[in-house]
Amino acid sequence: MAEVLPLSGIKVADFSRLLPGPWCAQMLADLGAEVVKVERPDGDPSRHNAPLYENESVYFCSVNGGKTSLAVDLSTAEGRAAAHLLIAEADVLVESFGRGGAEKLEVHYERARALNPRLIYCSITGFGHDGALSGIAGHDLAIQASTGLLANTADTAPYFQAGDYSAGAMAVIGILAALRNRDRDGQGAFLDVAMYDALMGMGNIALASALGRRAGGTGTPAMEVFGGSPRYTTYPTRDGKRVAVCLLEAKIWRRFCAVIGRHDLAFADETPVDRLSSHGPRAELFRAAITEFCLAHDRDEIGALMVAHALPVMPVLTPDEAVASEHAASRGVVEQVEHPTEGTTYTLRSGLKGAGLVRETRRPAPTIGDAERAPPDTRIRASRAV
Repeated sequence: MAEVLPLSGIKVADFSRLLPGPWCAQMLADLGAEVVKVERPDGDPSRHNAPLYENESVYFCSVNGGKTSLAVDLSTAEGRAAAHLLIAEADVLVESFGRGGAEKLEVHYERARALNPRLIYCSITGFGHDGALSGIAGHDLAIQASTGLLANTADTAPYFQAGDYSAGAMAVIGILAALRNRDRDGQGAFLDVAMYDALMGMGNIALASALGRRAGGTGTPAMEVFGGSPRYTTYPTRDGKRVAVCLLEAKIWRRFCAVIGRHDLAFADETPVDRLSSHGPRAELFRAAITEFCLAHDRDEIGALMVAHALPVMPVLTPDEAVASEHAASRGVVEQVEHPTEGTTYTLRSGLKGAGLVRETRRPAPTIGDAERAPPDTRIRASRAV
């Protein structure tokens, strides 16, 4: 029996490349949509991102699962005709061409709307279709720099692509909302989803002091979630590794103090105001006690002890440890997928897997131009257009 999922019966034309658009479209596929990835005859450039399985990029496979591939050259009349046929059949189009790209290839919103007035057209860019920075390419580092978030780290570059993923998530939310609107009024929509807007809208903590100052206040004291609190940061352990200490609440702090035998540090006058503070003159007492405890034990020894007492002091895992961890296995977030050319691959499952809203298993990422070899319900009639 076929799965009946939230987006069963919805067709998505994915013209996007790199990260935000493909990840968004993969999420739509997880939710039950039929997603056709439109790419050049030589493939999406991210197919070549290292590391590789055999010939395909690990990264590419991880953000393009559950799709089929339509290989067309949009610079030719034949390729554009194939794309137009797909657009006419689709419910949703996702693209990330940047300013002028969709117009040059004749897959822009006005052309798409003429072909399909009910189409939900989602355009993902770095800084949006208007505004002072709209002409700048949407690289994640540029987005994080312009939102003020990069100023809160001492690293030269962030390890997590927050701008990319925030835009991908906002695009999914926007598409779902637009489809709901279409259920009521039958109208398509144009969605201008900017990485900048998406990440800026998630800066509620990082930008809180700046917002306070803009309103005429001092913006102080700041919320200490960037290592300024001794109870919310990482510490080295005896074996040269690290643990993340997350002991913000007074109740949890008291339990931790009992476990390490430091009842003297559980002060009765602590209030909710202290939760995200630096803890003032007590900070060095707390920091010294936590440092002493951590340096006296190995990382995994601390992790096991804290799990036994349900305390949020977690080993800082390496990427290899994280994907092989017991909890990852128990939650099913790392899934083995057999790929037709690459053999055994692995993918990171949707965060909605435990909610029962996504496919039980994700199909592998497509090989270039496999749409005509797909099952009939996902086959695009491109051959009639070329």
